[in-house]
Amino acid sequence: MRIAFLVAPEGVEQIELTDPWQAAKDAGHEPVLVSTKQGKIQAFDHLEKADTFPVDEVVGETAPDSFGGLVLPGGVANPDFLRTDDRAVAFVRDFFEHGRPVAAICHAPWTLVEADVVRGRELTSWPSLRTDIRNAGGTWVDKQVKVCDHGAGKLVTSRKPDDLKAFCETFLEVFAEQDG
Repeated sequence: MRIAFLVAPEGVEQIELTDPWQAAKDAGHEPVLVSTKQGKIQAFDHLEKADTFPVDEVVGETAPDSFGGLVLPGGVANPDFLRTDDRAVAFVRDFFEHGRPVAAICHAPWTLVEADVVRGRELTSWPSLRTDIRNAGGTWVDKQVKVCDHGAGKLVTSRKPDDLKAFCETFLEVFAEQDG
């Protein structure tokens, strides 16, 4: 399965990109780095610059339906940037409209809030997003990983980098169910 990893040109938390990316590759999937601009993205380790990664495809120039699933890594700046980009928000919304699975960790649900897809769903995130999720009609829970299958498709969410092992295992299980 081709899996889109949607990130902004800078601000993604590196480990929240690289661990799920490697897990997807190890499971036989094709991870694809999608961003809002061509070139490279700048990852971060908290507030310090980390590595750069080449962009494979640009949102607005690639079709959401060419992917079987979507992973939204966190980092504070990454989803904040994505939620202000109409093409990125539409890209995310398309996965929900067509029932394809989505996985989001840490601050990534900010983009889900902007896409207006949390209403009626139970999800988790970094604790500072609790009020935003509630205000958008979702139910915030403090769990290592949460799977929600309200409506079409499934949503997998996790709180933070410490949850990555459970996050990766769970989103791979959910994506495999959708693929099978």
